[in-house]
Amino acid sequence: MGSHVTTDSLVGLLSWIIIGLVAGAIARAVLPGRAGGGWLTSLVVGVVGAIVGGYIGRHYFGASTNESIFDIGTWLWAFLGSLLVLAIVGLVAGGRSRRSRSRA
Repeated sequence: MGSHVTTDSLVGLLSWIIIGLVAGAIARAVLPGRAGGGWLTSLVVGVVGAIVGGYIGRHYFGASTNESIFDIGTWLWAFLGSLLVLAIVGLVAGGRSRRSRSRA
C-alpha cells in the first residue's frame, strides 16, 4: 500500500512548476500592480495558477493538459489559471489594503 510515485508523475509536476513560473511572470506583465507583493509572489501565484488552470482545463473542458510541456494547450491553461489566481489575489490584497487605509 502507500503511495506510488512514478518518474512520469515527478517529471509532470516539475513541468507544471516550470510552466507556472513562466506563466506567473507573463501574467504579472499583463496585470501589473494587480496583486501585492513582488516578483516572487507572482511566480508562486503562477505555479498555483498553472496547477489550477490545468485542473480546470482537464476536468471541466476535457483538455489533455498533461500531454507535453511543449503543447500549446498546456501553456494556455497554465497562463489562464495564472491570470485567474493573480486577479483573485489582487482582489483580496486590494480589499485588505483599502480596509487598512480606511482605519488609519
